[in-house]
Amino acid sequence: MSSSTQHDPTAHDAAAHDARPRTALVLGGGGSIGNAWLIGVVAGLADAGVDVTTADLVVGTSAGSTAAAQLTHARADKLYADILSAVAPSPSSRTESVARPASRPPAIDHQERTARIIAEAADASDMRRRLGADALALEAPADWSARWRSIVGARLPSTQWPAGRLLITAVDARTGEPVVLDRESGVDLVDAVAASCSSGYPYRIGDDWYLDGGYRTNADNADLAAGHELVLVLSPFGGRSRTPKQWGLHLADQVSELRAHGSRVETVFPDRASLAAFGDDMMDVSRRTPAAEAGHGQGSSLAASLGATDFGRRPRG
Repeated sequence: MSSSTQHDPTAHDAAAHDARPRTALVLGGGGSIGNAWLIGVVAGLADAGVDVTTADLVVGTSAGSTAAAQLTHARADKLYADILSAVAPSPSSRTESVARPASRPPAIDHQERTARIIAEAADASDMRRRLGADALALEAPADWSARWRSIVGARLPSTQWPAGRLLITAVDARTGEPVVLDRESGVDLVDAVAASCSSGYPYRIGDDWYLDGGYRTNADNADLAAGHELVLVLSPFGGRSRTPKQWGLHLADQVSELRAHGSRVETVFPDRASLAAFGDDMMDVSRRTPAAEAGHGQGSSLAASLGATDFGRRPRG
């Protein structure tokens, strides 16, 4: 796929229909722990009779793109059970993009690298251009994209785009332009998710290179739900952003904009029990089970209030 075919269908839904689309589910980024929490919350809601996966639109960013691809193809209770039944890794184990042979240099601290770039950037566009240029200059293993694609693909119940509307975010590493991928983009679902989760090295699709979707605006990208009556945002990072407030990219700014245009927006952040389950490292895969369990409890508790909105209400069983 060439850069000329990329598109950002932010305003498409509102313009394409006379009737306002009803519901949108936004799944934010948050590493391996955030992915488990998202599935737990959705499973807890479903077990209490509220199926949010029936939303007219699902938006997925980074780890949320993996959750979105999983939840649009498999039942939440099955995904939740899979997390609980997985063999527990050792404490402080991390999910790495690709396993690094012992002969290779130490892994790059991408958190420190990107924090420095964000601090030096003049605005969001400058940030994305700088991040892209810096990522492309990294000496990634020649087969990195292929290996990352294999890892991501193994996590998905299906490699096909779902029938419903799913938007997955990324950033064009060469131009710094925000990108939104869907089934009309000419990009495989596995590639779209792999691009959105590419928080270190850039991910290659054909002749194009992509960065993590969290750099499009923030880890949630709730602005893509514009035009929907009811928007549910599940944010593992609690709406936090690494960018300056004056850039206007924070989730709170996007929620205010959605509400100003008539959307009802419900945001769900990790509660105290969930934060305790997360620990200090959102990539520590040994914490996935407690994070999913805490999310399930939180989802169950939220079902009564969310069910009153008629979001995905369905009979139990």
